Amino acid sequence: MSESLGVLALRNAGYKLTQPRLKILEILEGSGGHITAAELLTRIEAQAPSIGRASVFRTLDLMIKLRIVWTTAQGGSTVHYMLMPGGHHHHIICTRCQRLIEFEDCGLAHLITVLEGQFGVHIEGHLLELYGICRDCQAQVERSPAVSALA
Repeated sequence: MSESLGVLALRNAGYKLTQPRLKILEILEGSGGHITAAELLTRIEAQAPSIGRASVFRTLDLMIKLRIVWTTAQGGSTVHYMLMPGGHHHHIICTRCQRLIEFEDCGLAHLITVLEGQFGVHIEGHLLELYGICRDCQAQVERSPAVSALA
């Protein structure tokens, strides 16, 4: 079985693969790569109660430093932790139901090359977060005469 990109990033940076680090990666990967601190702590308490809150937050800080994990508010005030070991992540958030739609190719490769040349920087990663109304919410609006009349 091949190692996850998160495990490889920890190993390549010279960090030990401790139980808290592996468990947090496992939970992040099992959650589709997006999770709040509260959700993570609940899952840790259920699956590995010996791992304390301080260890969880120290591990998250390390993973952010190593660019394995990134944080975002995802359109609200609650911070979400996202797996980003490949250096980039892309998603659309529905502003009505908060549905998260992930996609792979963001089409930014050319723009990144231009920006690197223009500003003399080396871009190491990016997060593309778009906001809109998903197909299901659009259909609900179209079916609702009261909402349509107000529009």
